[in-house]
Amino acid sequence: MSLRIEVTPLGAAVPTPSPREGGLAPALLEALVRAPGTEAALARLAEPGTLVVTTGQQPGLFTGPLYTIHKALSAAALARVLERRWERPVVPIFWSAGDDHDYAEASAAAWLAPDGALRHAELPPRDPAAPQLPMYREPLGTAVEEPLARLLADLPPSEFRDGTAEWLRRHYRPEASIAGAYTGALAELLAPLGIVVLDSTHRAVKAAAAPHLLAALRRARELDARLAAQADVLRAEGAGDAGIAFGDGATLVMLEAAQGRDRLVAEGGREEASRFVARRSGEAFTLAELERLAAEAPERLSANVLLRPVVESAILPTVAYVAGPGELRYLRLTPPIYEALGVARQTPVPRWSGVVVEPRVARVLEKFGLGLDALLDPASDVERELVRSQLPEAALEALEALRVALDRGYAVLGEAAVGIDPTLARPIESFRTQALQGTRDAERKLVQHLKRRQETELQQLARARTAVRPDGKPQERVLTIAPWLARYGPGLLDELAQAVHGWYAGALEGAPTPA
Repeated sequence: MSLRIEVTPLGAAVPTPSPREGGLAPALLEALVRAPGTEAALARLAEPGTLVVTTGQQPGLFTGPLYTIHKALSAAALARVLERRWERPVVPIFWSAGDDHDYAEASAAAWLAPDGALRHAELPPRDPAAPQLPMYREPLGTAVEEPLARLLADLPPSEFRDGTAEWLRRHYRPEASIAGAYTGALAELLAPLGIVVLDSTHRAVKAAAAPHLLAALRRARELDARLAAQADVLRAEGAGDAGIAFGDGATLVMLEAAQGRDRLVAEGGREEASRFVARRSGEAFTLAELERLAAEAPERLSANVLLRPVVESAILPTVAYVAGPGELRYLRLTPPIYEALGVARQTPVPRWSGVVVEPRVARVLEKFGLGLDALLDPASDVERELVRSQLPEAALEALEALRVALDRGYAVLGEAAVGIDPTLARPIESFRTQALQGTRDAERKLVQHLKRRQETELQQLARARTAVRPDGKPQERVLTIAPWLARYGPGLLDELAQAVHGWYAGALEGAPTPA
């Protein structure tokens, strides 16, 4: 395989986590998804003293964008580095956030067809008036069959194609939920790399989390004030907005109510809220009623994005959470929540970020003498520069000479016009603008005709740009991994894992210098 993997620089060292008391609660072992290859990791997690590095993501169709895989590989790499450094077992766990209710994000996928064209697929939109069901309660239904068929038809022919297709069919079935398919597919894909997927909607996880969610409800007023103070501190430090809404009584706890997953809002009382109201449905609950619900149906309660990492650290022996840029921004708000709830804070660590450059893209870059930055830079217009470079030198010189002559000539006319009648200055300037526009129009016409002659080369550049910056966005935020697995097989994940591990081994603060 001759893939090239370019790492996106962070510009800063990765903070080093600190060890803590290890050991996973035996009940939580049941929430870890079994898949071929997880046996060793599961056995290690059952041992006293084992630590974990966690990461996670809400569900995405066909395992979602590449950064989901990047996060999982980042957790694995960091766990390996820490295990070697501390000489104690550290296991990577991927927290599958199946109680997320963002259907729009979970129901869409994009990939590259064999010819390099970008394909989009999505499940039918959810009725805006429908309950906002969490993804573990949202069935795929027969609607998944059409996008799955389109994806399978676009898998490139290779020795790995059938295996990739079977993997997708095993999990993306009409009877599966969106979260169930995602969780199962990731568990199978990541198992050979020693990464274990945790189903956060499993009753064992919900039961373990419930006391911490209730604690957050009891201290909702206090947490609201602490978050506001933390936001003020961050703004004073120039850190900007964390990008997460809070305040106005909104708690950090979500409840599955009549309108689906709903934010609980505290009402009444200054010290401790006397009741809580589901924001969309308006249903009201006393704290005692929510306590009974937590005991009888804990699956109906969940944490919002600010409380979730706190809950995660409370129930898992996690030393680090591998996070994307958006998560790192809002995680700066969370220290007061850990402090108020008496939970040890795991270290937030940036995930690895990079670009996979396939051979067909590398050949285009070499052909036109371009660096990868030329395709990644949104302001770059390599296609126009390519065409313009084909204009005869004499034509370029003539265009430039015309512009200079027009500038000089109209400058003289402008001075003369002001001396004759100041009101003539504006018309003369208008004539100058029109004359210069004529040179631009002439150049554009020449370029348009050259484009027709260079259509093949321009298509090659456009496809190469689509491969590394699809829809004008980072590759890892758009493309799903399945077609690449069909083309390159498990070796793709192995190469990515090596690149990610090398990055953490060198970027982690205090890491030994490679020999």
